[in-house]
Amino acid sequence: MRRPDYDRRVVVTGLGVISPVGNDRATAWSNLLNGVSGLGPITKFDTDPYEAKLAGEVRDFNAADWMDPKAARRSESSLHFGVAAAKQALADSGFELTDANRTEVGVIFGSGAGGQSLMIENYGNLHERGPRTVAPTFIANALVDSCSGMIAIETGAIGHNLCVVSACATGTHSVGEAAEAIKRGDCIAVIAGSTEAPLLEVGHAGFSNMRGMGMPRPGEAPQTVSRPFDLTRNGFVLGEGSASLFVEDLELAKARGATIYAEVVGYGSAADGWDMIQPIEAGAGSARAMKMALERQGVPADEVDMINPHGTSTPLGDKREAEAIWTVFGDRASRDRHSLAISGTKSMTGHLMGAAGAIEAFATVLSIAEQTVPGTINYRDYDPDCDVWVVSESEGMPIRYALSNNIGLGGHNGAVIFRRYDGD
Repeated sequence: MRRPDYDRRVVVTGLGVISPVGNDRATAWSNLLNGVSGLGPITKFDTDPYEAKLAGEVRDFNAADWMDPKAARRSESSLHFGVAAAKQALADSGFELTDANRTEVGVIFGSGAGGQSLMIENYGNLHERGPRTVAPTFIANALVDSCSGMIAIETGAIGHNLCVVSACATGTHSVGEAAEAIKRGDCIAVIAGSTEAPLLEVGHAGFSNMRGMGMPRPGEAPQTVSRPFDLTRNGFVLGEGSASLFVEDLELAKARGATIYAEVVGYGSAADGWDMIQPIEAGAGSARAMKMALERQGVPADEVDMINPHGTSTPLGDKREAEAIWTVFGDRASRDRHSLAISGTKSMTGHLMGAAGAIEAFATVLSIAEQTVPGTINYRDYDPDCDVWVVSESEGMPIRYALSNNIGLGGHNGAVIFRRYDGD
């Protein structure tokens, strides 16, 4: 274990993703840039009883391609997605895990809910066929932290291991905590990220009864269901998947000649302390998280060029987030200033709940690396209550700093800031 050094610099050197828009870095990024929606009809259960019938499903994915087939059979998709994304990020980084370094490589990988499908399946077995039909392996594989444990088993990264659980802010907090763990000296590198498989009928029913699910514009394509910050937005759409970032000490990355996508330069976390569902007035908790992220290493607010927002497409949620952005960035946020670009990738992926922050950090890092802002598809009608510059088509532009912002049920807020790395 090294001594803490809060001036230690942390960079992203590996990326992995399993998502509705693709199951590898190149495919997912290409689809985000080209405005390809991953949303479509739900196939996992009968949607006849429900008005909302769309989601972002992962397609063409085989868990046995990524982990021990026996372990895959005992577990469920949120764990499978996470292991696959984590292995991709590790491979992409080019970092070689050895007996000499594996105790210094950590895993910080979260989930909002963990293995709910296993719980439902075994509850059904219990009541339909008796207690002896409950699988003895289900509990260990259904825990929220099961994925972080399985990533250590599958990769051999056996250092600091933590599962963050903060609803829809989980992925953001996982990335931020990974950077902090490296600064504290707990690790030299961390496999960070989050995963979620929320496409279960009971969850769909609950969100539907909460009146949170959105519908497409009348007479238009189903894929218009997610339209963050648009005047006609009326709710979110669920998605599933995982994303992972391999983060490490800058000096280590330079010494081994790693490709550096971006530097992690800010992290903030704050609670609303207000309501389990509704965001607080003016998005005050989110604003505090963003301010904390800026102040942690002195990032100038006027040099943040892009935000990948929480942007779920809910009427009140997007309004409160826009208000929070104004609180932090002032009139730079205005649509007419064209100074602070908003890239709402949930318009294509749907809302991955606990995995949202990870996949949006993935997109934010690539935005910096490629100096390109993915467009927010379906954005058309300006809402004066959301006076922010929503980029509707992908656009190349200089990006010095970019912020990824997420807000979770229960009032959890997270923000992480990345900086372009130019070899300095």
